[in-house]
Amino acid sequence: MHEFVSQRGGMSRRTVLATAVTVGAAAALGATAPAAALDRAGAAPDRADAAGHTVDWFAAPDRSVRPKFRWWWPDGLVDPDEIAREIDQIADAGFGGAEIAAVHHSIRDKSLLDTARYGWGSGPWRDGVEAALRRAARRGLTVDISLGPSWPTAVPGVTPDDAAAAQELACGRVSLAGGATYRGPVPPPAHRAASGVTGERLLAVQAARVETAHSTRKETGLALDSVRDLTGTVTGNTLTWTAPAEGDWVLISYWQRGSGQQPESGPHTAPAAYVVDHLSAAGTSAVTDFWEHRILTGSLRRLLRAAGGAFFEDSVELETEGLVWTRRLPEEFEKRTGRALLPLLPAVVLDDSNQVFAFDAQLTRQIRHDFWATVSDLFNRHHVRALRDWAHTLGMTLRAQPYGLQTDSIASAALLDIAEGESLGFKNLDDYRCLAGGRDMAGRTVLSCESGAYNGAAYSTTWDRVLRTMGGAYAAGVNQTVLHGFSYAKAPESQWPGFAAFSPYNGTPGYSESWGPRQPTWRHAEDVAGYLGRVHQVLQAGTVRVDVAVFRQTGYSATGIGASWFTSTGVPLGWTHQFLSGPLLDLPNARVAGGRLAPDGPAYKALFVEGDFFHGSTPTLALDDARKLLRFAEAGLPTVLLGGFDQALTPGVPAPGETERLRDVLDRLLALPTVVRVTDKAAVGDALTALGVTPDVRHSSASTLLNAHRVTEEADFYYLCNGKHAETVKPPVAAIDHDVTLRCTRGREFVPYLLDPWTGRAERAGRYTRRGDEVTLRLALRPGQTAIVALGRPGLFGDRNGNRPHAVSSDADEVLFTADGLAVRAAAGGTYRTRLSQGRTVTTTLPAVPAAIEPGRWHLEVDDWFPGPDATRTETVRRTLVLDALLPWSRIPGLADSAGVGRYRTTVVLPDHWSPAHGALLDLGQVSDTFRVTVNGRDTGPADRMCPVVDVGPLLRRGENTIEIEVATPLVNRLRTTRPEVFGSVARQDHGLVGPVRLVPYAQSTL
Repeated sequence: MHEFVSQRGGMSRRTVLATAVTVGAAAALGATAPAAALDRAGAAPDRADAAGHTVDWFAAPDRSVRPKFRWWWPDGLVDPDEIAREIDQIADAGFGGAEIAAVHHSIRDKSLLDTARYGWGSGPWRDGVEAALRRAARRGLTVDISLGPSWPTAVPGVTPDDAAAAQELACGRVSLAGGATYRGPVPPPAHRAASGVTGERLLAVQAARVETAHSTRKETGLALDSVRDLTGTVTGNTLTWTAPAEGDWVLISYWQRGSGQQPESGPHTAPAAYVVDHLSAAGTSAVTDFWEHRILTGSLRRLLRAAGGAFFEDSVELETEGLVWTRRLPEEFEKRTGRALLPLLPAVVLDDSNQVFAFDAQLTRQIRHDFWATVSDLFNRHHVRALRDWAHTLGMTLRAQPYGLQTDSIASAALLDIAEGESLGFKNLDDYRCLAGGRDMAGRTVLSCESGAYNGAAYSTTWDRVLRTMGGAYAAGVNQTVLHGFSYAKAPESQWPGFAAFSPYNGTPGYSESWGPRQPTWRHAEDVAGYLGRVHQVLQAGTVRVDVAVFRQTGYSATGIGASWFTSTGVPLGWTHQFLSGPLLDLPNARVAGGRLAPDGPAYKALFVEGDFFHGSTPTLALDDARKLLRFAEAGLPTVLLGGFDQALTPGVPAPGETERLRDVLDRLLALPTVVRVTDKAAVGDALTALGVTPDVRHSSASTLLNAHRVTEEADFYYLCNGKHAETVKPPVAAIDHDVTLRCTRGREFVPYLLDPWTGRAERAGRYTRRGDEVTLRLALRPGQTAIVALGRPGLFGDRNGNRPHAVSSDADEVLFTADGLAVRAAAGGTYRTRLSQGRTVTTTLPAVPAAIEPGRWHLEVDDWFPGPDATRTETVRRTLVLDALLPWSRIPGLADSAGVGRYRTTVVLPDHWSPAHGALLDLGQVSDTFRVTVNGRDTGPADRMCPVVDVGPLLRRGENTIEIEVATPLVNRLRTTRPEVFGSVARQDHGLVGPVRLVPYAQSTL
């Protein structure tokens, strides 16, 4: 969960940008989880290939790849029987599991939770966890568990003053004129300590001369050579010091103390839980010791191995009005850099998330880089890696959102079993591509996403909106969805339709959504679960393929910062890219063969390097990284550098002669024939072309088509989505209809298959052209719509059309393979010519086709939902109407504030000349939210939510045909009237079948 408001009033730490480059051993980054744990987590690299790509492999994906829910509990105030029922509800709807999280922001009076008896980690909480795991094991689901209550990670028993608690460095300051004497107490911290913090230790006192030439709008400039350590002159708490006569001076004090941060929306426990130090072994030990000694009974350990998935940690929102700290930071900094930290502290100390002082601009940047690189190293070593290794001892994996601090989250993603991003906090698709780079270079499989959290959208979120959000995320590397979320049924203060973790939220509807049987759309949730599961099945299969690796000197994610040329120009032309940071270059995968970086993994065709976006696009490279890039280029990896890398600087403070050695390495790099340097980002594409590098997906002009490519032993899979770089981008995405060329990497004997993730059908494409290892076909997608194309051997997915000739061109509307062979389809009768791959042309005459039919009258039967006798029960009122025109419920008298399930029924009459050669598409037009269609009493099955057009041809007959469309809506319009104090400010929303609905006949004939 990503919130932008600090617990203590300041800006969330995760919104602050700074530098970080983590260093670590290749073995540490590449460590893997136990095979059994990875299997359950869907993270085994070739798990999807084990049984081959049979019909069921795609149509009925395993539970392990199906979407999960974030499952919100009111701490331990849960009933084991209800827990088992909710596991059944999740399983029956086709989902794969849930993540237990103690979250209850909606409960105002926390005393009603009785944390002394029912807090997180208590006996009742543990009984609930065991009930969930026991039922999940029976139903084939997995259960993930948050490491602590809410976020950030915290456990009871740790006090703010403990070494294991989260730390901060606070500063105080006093200005002093030249020649003046200061006598008095050491300047106190600018901010008081948080509640519960009883002690603070003076780390150092310094004096420094003000250097206005180094000042910025917010920072006071200082002269580094003037910094003086006055700590030894302090007596008790008193300082006496006379400033030199020249210049103005400042006295700076540094105080080390606990931050006193508690997890969000507490208390969750008694005694209260405090956030642990994420940078020290002591902080991690506090977490693991609590689990080992207070939670993990013998039965729970056994159940974790039977149905446990991953321990989970939310984004690292360590919040302080000072600087995130740990007690051994000075020693670790010196060990890493060879320099003392204390004289450099003015450049890094923070106040209300703002830098306070600065030296010379270049030196300040380099000092801050070295500081946050040290923090990053400590976080990855003592927190991420230690928690991962502990999880493995229990047969579990570690899934985490490794961002929020100014650390290298790309390197963290390589350490984690499962890295996770979020649709709420990530600004655009490049944020996912950062985590995907770490995942894929480390040889892992899953990149998860906390999906569908929208501020203020509780009970008004549609599945359409979730699917549009996820469409682009999948193209950027995501292949697991953890939906936000599923709330436990009831809790103190909850009202109909039940307890919701984030609604109300400060008197507003709060974050969406509480999915489950409380929602009318739940009756169709199995269709959505099936769609998402099939997408995951494909995107977790085999190995990813990516065109270009973008080297990032600062490995942040959740920033919205992309890559020059690729983000704005390359992606619309079909290019794919990921981001790498320095530590990834030490991994076993970081080798070049056949002109590819990581040939057994992403197989990047080129490396792109540009200036550091986080520091004014300065061209920087660490000397060790530059040597590795030189080695890659010498081995044949095409490399493009953008900017003045002939005059590059080190990102950190250089050792004597280090800058000269760096430039010598870069001179050798730039002299290689595999390397091109450009100074204009518009020239990047031409540079790649000059190096012989082309993308795996191409189209003739810029498009909103996004793609992801994975390769198995049997096929190349292309996930294609008509989406956009970020949800906030305007104008909205429009429909596309153009050719797309896809490259096959698995031999020359292949044909293209069209995989429908909604129905599970896999059918050979009927019309396409081939040239060598490439296939070109026509692709038409509505906004947000997706398609999956597989290039594989004839007969894959049980296809019986084998090596039959296909069409290379036709003037018919469509050419498709059917059970009877290749057929043409058109919306009008007449004669059509189709050229086959063998070279001959076939002429087909189709019978006359009736005109499109737009039904004029509808019978609508609505089950209108109302609050029942208690918070978890719903009553319905049946309403029956006759409509001469389709309108949203909000504009239909008697339904304006209704929510529930409506069944629209109409009759269409087909002419006597209707024959088996005829069929029809039913286009629903606008419909919200979920739907199912029946024709003459027969269900047509799941249909594409982004393109609500259903082929009903096989179900139609001459004469009268009854069409019924069942539509389920969100609850918000009803809640506007039943809970106006929370939902009354929400505008009435347009749901229901709006249309226009058209039955569009066609004629079809086998060639």
